[in-house]
Amino acid sequence: MTEPLTRDQLNAIADDRDGPVALYLRQPLVPVEGPGSVIFPPTYANVGYNIDQLSDGTKIAVIDSVGSQANRMEPVFLLETTDGQENSPADLVPQIDIAYGDKSISILQTGHRLGDAVIRSTELREKAHQAFEAFQDCNDATPLAKLAPTSLVFGVWDSRGTQAKLPRIVQSTIRAEDVEELTRSAQYDPRLDYAQLGVVSEKEAGNSKSPLAQRGFIHVPAPTTHGGVIARGTIRRDVTINLIALRRLEGENAQALRRYVFGLAIVAAAKPLDGFLRAGCLLTLDPDDRGVWQSVARTGERESVGLDTRTAFDYATYAAANFGVGKNHRVRFDKKLAMQDAPAARKGKK
Repeated sequence: MTEPLTRDQLNAIADDRDGPVALYLRQPLVPVEGPGSVIFPPTYANVGYNIDQLSDGTKIAVIDSVGSQANRMEPVFLLETTDGQENSPADLVPQIDIAYGDKSISILQTGHRLGDAVIRSTELREKAHQAFEAFQDCNDATPLAKLAPTSLVFGVWDSRGTQAKLPRIVQSTIRAEDVEELTRSAQYDPRLDYAQLGVVSEKEAGNSKSPLAQRGFIHVPAPTTHGGVIARGTIRRDVTINLIALRRLEGENAQALRRYVFGLAIVAAAKPLDGFLRAGCLLTLDPDDRGVWQSVARTGERESVGLDTRTAFDYATYAAANFGVGKNHRVRFDKKLAMQDAPAARKGKK
């Protein structure tokens, strides 16, 4: 068993520009029903399943995309401690909560992080703009790290403002190899004959697209819809920590900044997989091959390294204390700001 990385080793990975280019984890996965069972990939508008065919005829299916994996990993920083520890993942980053009506949402649950429309609809609008400007104009990532550091970890694009674009430092995806696509059909039959009872007319009873069908009064067939896939090859999760992108981060006390972001990255990357991706797709690790973290050198040489949740959290706690976590914000959605932004978007203006 590989010994866990020490703090000094992790510091060297974050600091040494001639060091490894990435940390990489390959995790074989299996359906909870067992190898060869049917699993359901995500469906996309006008596409259905995202299945690519290679030149040799092999079909590769996306089971969870890069963006979807990021959205599953990021909420680790909402978690409070449950084992009596003094610190928790939630203490590692500033918590930004946006209240709207009698509800609230965390920035860690928004799709575009600091570049999301909901941030532009709050009093943080200008602060976020200044942070993006500092990066765009001066390559200074410190304001972003103090305000919304997961935007550095999982990437962000200020496409509606400065055009600042930060690549993902942590990237993960799940694909299945050599898949066969299945179909399924279904039929909904109401328990009562509502036409005979006079609730619907005979004409209405024959229209399965009628609003009455949505209310359950009419027979509705659902022929030849997506029925999942069977993977004859491997179902695999690939997780990459891009150390080149990490070491390009600059700003005040750049070393502490990079170590802090690196700490957040390994916490997110080392988090155990939540294998329930959607209905019909519950995956587990392969008990015969749980995957091993590798350090990848510029030469392509690979070396196994020890990286687990405890090691990652301890290092991130140390790095966060040295860098200084930004302050929390609780702000309110401002309809006026949203209304100012929306008309400009309709007209194609920034």
